[in-house]
Amino acid sequence: MAFNIKPREQCMWDAAALGEIMLRLDPGDGRIRTTRTFQVWEGGGEYNVARGLRRCFGQRTTVVTAIVDNEIGRLLEDLMLQGGVDLSHVKWIPFDGIGRAARVGLNFTEKGFGVRAAVGCSDRAYSAASQLKPGDVDWKKLFVEEGVRWFHCGGIFAALSATTADTVIEAMEAAKAAGTVISYDLNFRPSLWKSQGGTARAVEVNRKIASLVDVMIGNEEDFTAALGFQVPGLDEHISKLDPANFKKMIAEAVRMYPNFQAVATTLRNAKTASVNDWGAILWTGGQFYEAPLRENLEIYDRVGGGDSFASGLAYGFLAGKTPQQAVEYGAAHGAMAMTTPGDTSMASLKEVESVMKGKGARVVR
Repeated sequence: MAFNIKPREQCMWDAAALGEIMLRLDPGDGRIRTTRTFQVWEGGGEYNVARGLRRCFGQRTTVVTAIVDNEIGRLLEDLMLQGGVDLSHVKWIPFDGIGRAARVGLNFTEKGFGVRAAVGCSDRAYSAASQLKPGDVDWKKLFVEEGVRWFHCGGIFAALSATTADTVIEAMEAAKAAGTVISYDLNFRPSLWKSQGGTARAVEVNRKIASLVDVMIGNEEDFTAALGFQVPGLDEHISKLDPANFKKMIAEAVRMYPNFQAVATTLRNAKTASVNDWGAILWTGGQFYEAPLRENLEIYDRVGGGDSFASGLAYGFLAGKTPQQAVEYGAAHGAMAMTTPGDTSMASLKEVESVMKGKGARVVR
């Protein structure tokens, strides 16, 4: 392994995540604009990784976030309790009676099908988590007194406000001082940066954060848009699934940020909303490792596939697997997560390992 992870017996937590957790309102097989009913899930780019590590991979995880203390916030709590992630680091914010000061963010998402792409519409301004700022969290308690082996955050939380970006940096500095491995998923979302400086601001923020990261994760758009890379071959005229292009991108990332101990990217070619090619590449220790490309993978709900890849990858490292196994755990878990509804994984470790071994989809009796 290219980097050191603290022994399990020295830490209370295998992994901790920092981020916003929203209620996802899902119209099922219908559309947001015409539905009369929604199913409710919990989800958030950073939280999904901690939940996947807990529910699928049996790791001890906790989440740092802020939630408004009202009936909606308690619904979110109830959903999170089912996921098994520890909530002792949740900051509960008093409700002002109307949600003017702080609220729970909502994420309306439809799955898409065939030629109709998946659609997401966020309603998250002034959420409690978006107002987290430096000084709000006792990082010494988390990273020193309790101990964390792996800390995860991402570009979605960093994009919510100026204070969340500063909070990410504060958390990473504390994690680094405590010897905790830090992973970050760039997760570039143009809509989140639109009102606060656009892509230029995203690059400025993410480049500052990148200097503190050990394990950087993202797809080709994330690296080019969020970090401002200009890599020949990564454009609309050349297949985005050509591994050589991704290796160029990763090599550029490592050149710019020698602090990176590992860089991972998913490979996705969305032929339709419900049929994708899916794979992944990992760089660590000066070598590249590739998960087998799954062509024509049938997708039920693509949301959360990248987060499940990140949790599978982290599990591989936490469990002392080889880099090749780590990227395969990530790719298989991401593939499994996209076969079920909701943002979070419903897969088991046994199922993930079965997919890794190439077993078919015959009925399990």
